[in-house]
Amino acid sequence: MNKTEMAVKLAKKTGLSQGKAAEVVDALFSAQPRTGIIATALDAGEKVTIPGFGTFATRQRAARQGRNPATGATITIPKRQYVYFKAGKTLRERVEK
Repeated sequence: MNKTEMAVKLAKKTGLSQGKAAEVVDALFSAQPRTGIIATALDAGEKVTIPGFGTFATRQRAARQGRNPATGATITIPKRQYVYFKAGKTLRERVEK
């Protein structure tokens, strides 16, 4: 399902217009700077927990040594922050069935 399909389904379920439903989906999930609610919270270092669905959060990967596959030279891979999603119990159980 893509964003447009999600907006159409949201509009049908809630009675919103398709345009308003698309605005809601954008307001929640947009990754553009200062627009998406989830992305903005993650930028601030907060967790976003949706009970029964899951948790969006960030983690940090430490700097480490690696090898350049082309030359075999040792390189330092810098530390990095990344986003992860952990499915909630209800969602995990539903998918497992």
